[in-house]
Amino acid sequence: MHNSKAVLNTLKPILATQSKLTALPPLSLYIHFPWCEKKCPYCDFNSHQIKEGKQGFDEARYIQALIADLETELPRVWGRQVHSIFIGGGTPSLLSANGMNELLSAIRARVNLEPDCEITMEVNPGSVEAEKLAGFARAGINRVSLGIQSFQDEQLKALGRIHNGEEAKRAIAIALQHFKSVNLDLMFGLPNQTLEAAKADIETALSFKTPHLSFYNLTLEPNTYFASFPPKLPSEDEIDAIFEQNLALLEAAGYRRYEVSAYAKKDQECKHNLNYWRFGDYIGIGAGAHGKISFPDKITRQVRERHPETYMQAMETKGNALIEARDISAKDLPFEFMLNVLRLTDGVDTVTFGERTGLPLNVVSKGLDEASKKGLLDLNPNKLKATEQGLRYLNNLQEMFL
Repeated sequence: MHNSKAVLNTLKPILATQSKLTALPPLSLYIHFPWCEKKCPYCDFNSHQIKEGKQGFDEARYIQALIADLETELPRVWGRQVHSIFIGGGTPSLLSANGMNELLSAIRARVNLEPDCEITMEVNPGSVEAEKLAGFARAGINRVSLGIQSFQDEQLKALGRIHNGEEAKRAIAIALQHFKSVNLDLMFGLPNQTLEAAKADIETALSFKTPHLSFYNLTLEPNTYFASFPPKLPSEDEIDAIFEQNLALLEAAGYRRYEVSAYAKKDQECKHNLNYWRFGDYIGIGAGAHGKISFPDKITRQVRERHPETYMQAMETKGNALIEARDISAKDLPFEFMLNVLRLTDGVDTVTFGERTGLPLNVVSKGLDEASKKGLLDLNPNKLKATEQGLRYLNNLQEMFL
C-alpha cells in the first residue's frame, strides 16, 4: 500500500483517464434555507439577515423554487433512493410548520426515500416554539440540530446569538419531547473562555443526555465580522487544555468521537454527515447549495446562485439556478476524497478509495508514505485512517494529498 515507486510510472496515464465507478454511493439531499434573524459575527455560511419587524422572506415563493430546483435534478438521480435529508441554513426553523409539511410532501412525491430516512433540520434556540416543533415533527422531521454554542449568557452575547442560556435549556427540553434524535452544537475557544466555563458548558449539555453532540473550535473565518474585528481568544495551549478536558468528559459520559467535531452514543451517528465524510453523493438545492453526483464514468459538482432573490428569479425565469456545474478531474479526486474521509476517527477501508473515486489506490502512494512516516496515518494497510496525531494536525495531513 505504501510503496510510492509505482506512482512515478503510472500517475500520468491514470490521471489522463476518466474514473470508472463499479457502483454508485449512497445518495442524500441537502436543502439550504438562507435567512436568519441576525447574522452571527463568526458565521461564513450563506445566510442573510431578515429585515427587522418583518417576516423578511416569501416562504411560499422560496418553497416553490426549491421544489422546481429538485425537479431539475431528478433525471440525474433517477431510480436512486435517498437515505437522508438535511435542512440547513441560515435558520430553517424560521419556516412555518405548514411550509415544512408542504416541502417534505413535495419531496416524498418526487424521490424514493428510504423507509427510515433520517430527516434533520437545524434549529435556532431563539426561534423555538413548542407548537411549531410539534408541527415540524408531524411534517416528518425526525432529527433536530440545536445551535446552542454555549450556555453562558456572556459568551452568547459575545457570539452575537439571539438566545440566552435559559432559552437554550428550554429549547433542548422542548426538542426532546418531540424528537428522538437531538444534536447539540457547542463551541469552544470562545472569547475570554476559561477552562472552568468550558467544563460547565459540556456538563450542562451532558445533563440532557441527547444522543449526539457536536463540539467545534471557534475559528476566525475570512469575510466575517470577527475576521475584521477579532475578539480576544484563549491561547493555543488554553484551547488544547479545554479540548482535552471536554473530550475526557464526553467519553466518560458514553459519547464516542467518530469525526473531528462529532460525538455520539452507540449507533446514534448522523447518517447524513457520515455520507458526506465517506464521499457519498448529495443533491444540493436552495440558494448557494452545493451538490455532488456520481455516474459510472464521472463525478460532478454543482453550485447554485447564492443570493436568495437571485436564486428564486433564476428558477422562475430560466428553470435552473446553477452558477457552476463541472466534472471533478481525476487529478483532483484523490484530494477531495482524502479531505473528507480523514475526518473520520475510524477512517474507511482502503477499498473504499477505488469504490468512490474509480481510481487505483497507488495514485496516492506518495502521500500515504509521507503521512505514515510522520506518524499522521495509521499503519494498517487495510485502512485509510488518521492517527490521533493526524487528527490533531488534520490540515497538514490533508495537504499531503493535494
